[in-house]
Amino acid sequence: MKIMQLLSDKPRSALLIGLCFAVLLALPWLHLLPADSPMHLSAYWVTLIGKIMCLAMVALALDVVWGYAGILSLGHGLYFALGGYAFGMYLMRQSAGDGLPDFMRFLSWTEMPWYWAGTQHFWWAMILVVLVPGVVALIFGFFAFRSKIKGVYFSIISQAMVFAAALLFFRNETGFGGNNGFTGFKTILGFDITSAPTRALLCFVTALTLLLFYIGLRHLMNQPYGRVLGAIRDSENRLQYLGYRTLWYKLSAWVLSAVIAGVAGALYVPQVGIINPSEMNPVNSIEMAVWVAAGGRGTLIGPILGAGLINGVKTYFTVAYPEAWLLILGGLFVVVTIFLPKGVIGLFDRFKKEGN
Repeated sequence: MKIMQLLSDKPRSALLIGLCFAVLLALPWLHLLPADSPMHLSAYWVTLIGKIMCLAMVALALDVVWGYAGILSLGHGLYFALGGYAFGMYLMRQSAGDGLPDFMRFLSWTEMPWYWAGTQHFWWAMILVVLVPGVVALIFGFFAFRSKIKGVYFSIISQAMVFAAALLFFRNETGFGGNNGFTGFKTILGFDITSAPTRALLCFVTALTLLLFYIGLRHLMNQPYGRVLGAIRDSENRLQYLGYRTLWYKLSAWVLSAVIAGVAGALYVPQVGIINPSEMNPVNSIEMAVWVAAGGRGTLIGPILGAGLINGVKTYFTVAYPEAWLLILGGLFVVVTIFLPKGVIGLFDRFKKEGN
């Protein structure tokens, strides 16, 4: 019962959300059914569902800082990519065995860079997935928040940061595969990464992680900490007059958000089979903000829904009408901003009120 309360403040909503997560947890195992079974889920759909859940996790992370603290980030693609690269290093070492990864041999490297040390160990890769995005977010956030950079100026420098990182990772000499990035993964913890059981397990772990993050954040945002973040969003100056040190609240939310995005990136890479600097494209970070706005800021479940809906639509249009997708995305953002300021979740609330 307590878990249901954490899913949502409203019993009916909690039941519906719980049912949706139960479906997400069950779907991956349909991939293990015989191929001729009507319930069989193909590798394409398992991968697509897992990918969208990873992106929903990023939207959830962004909602912490934008929806609750009022800090619009246009650079969260950086933390997503850093988590992906951190875990991608482990996957590359698994594929290379005792030798150098293929891209290093192609570039005539004779030894691995120092920062690749220990990446053959799964446990160290997991630490890097959390540590690297967290430390980068801590350094950037500390100086940005201490300098009292706010609003559109903060959004611009966050976007400049992810663009600068993309340029850095594009360079071959940085030791991250350059333009091609990391690909050609073969095993994870000794298991074939393309086998049906591994695919199903990765998708299931992604759904479980998304659920745990959602429940944890729902609990946290219902605590005084979450109310302080809301007060920062509404009137930070007034909160400072009351004696609150808002710097540390914003910084902690920023680091937490970056870590969640990094974990999402780590789960994304083994399922899609590649990570490269294109994940740091500023357009990707802007799309993340669109997911949150479309779903409903400050609701947690809204951004998950927004990421699912928009990426589902994107999957269709980038195949059927690839040249029109960016126009559709921009139009969608305009429509949501003007007619649905509270996102899709706000639309549901409106229908409930009209029904009553």
